[in-house]
Amino acid sequence: MASTNFVDYVKTFCRSGAGGRGSAHLHRDKRTIKGGPDGGDGGRGGHVIIRGNRNYWTLIHLKYQRHVFAGDGGNGSENRSTGADGEDVIIEVPLGTVAKDADTGETICEITTDGESQILVKGGRGGLGNWHFRSATNQTPRYAQPGEPRVERTVILELKVLADVGLVGFPNAGKSTLLSVVSAAKPEIANYPFTTLVPNLGIVNYRDGRSFVMADIPGIIEGAHLGKGLGIRFLRHIERNSVLLFLVPADSKHIHEEYQILLNELKQYNPELLDKKRVLAISKSDCADKELIAEMESDLPDIPYVFISSVAGTGITELKDILWKVLNEE
Repeated sequence: MASTNFVDYVKTFCRSGAGGRGSAHLHRDKRTIKGGPDGGDGGRGGHVIIRGNRNYWTLIHLKYQRHVFAGDGGNGSENRSTGADGEDVIIEVPLGTVAKDADTGETICEITTDGESQILVKGGRGGLGNWHFRSATNQTPRYAQPGEPRVERTVILELKVLADVGLVGFPNAGKSTLLSVVSAAKPEIANYPFTTLVPNLGIVNYRDGRSFVMADIPGIIEGAHLGKGLGIRFLRHIERNSVLLFLVPADSKHIHEEYQILLNELKQYNPELLDKKRVLAISKSDCADKELIAEMESDLPDIPYVFISSVAGTGITELKDILWKVLNEE
């Protein structure tokens, strides 16, 4: 997916519909000169609704939809007829979208399943007709309720990519190359930092027709949680991954130190990320001999690890086995 087509942040002004006013009508016909109250209720104002759609992968279709207005409810009328409800507006979003109030920062809802719907802004209730206000002492009330007014709210929609495995590593660690080898995804690959500017998703085929989803997250640098490099713009995508696959190249000076820097950036951004399962893959290991690999193994963190080479194709099957086992651990 081209970087210009990947939109994961949208700010939208939403306004629900006003409720219709109740009717203060008094019954009249050719046989009735002074009838009792028969005014109907006003219709409900339209809601602004958010709904999950698995066919969407980005928020680009909402990029220029800065205003969303629902319809107003109809007014009540004679013969206790209720006004029509205002037209709801449904905003279709990809799975993994989080809706927040732009003014308070409060999370309104999270959409994670196809067809899941939540009301972002409720429509105003319709007013009651004079039929409801009749009594023994007031048999012909000549008043009715007005409908509730429209509600306005500015909403931020953020997409957090849903994937089983998220690739975490510094720029040029070989994440895009690995994704292109284990799946049919075709991310941009080049020998310079920040080649990947948007998350890329790929379906990794495993044994017996089974599969899992892997996400290539743009590279993290030290200080990313403070906004350095690509900053925290893409760190939120890691929150949705079940397993974090740390990728550190074999030609790094200190593998354990790089791993700790990456781990610290995740901790500073969101400490809950440390609760996720972790796997370490040492990439570009085709340039290391057995003695060097044995030396590196003595200083690796205490998590499942594997030496791989995406170019040579070594260690890829073993990596899939480890990831599948970790994904299915209870």
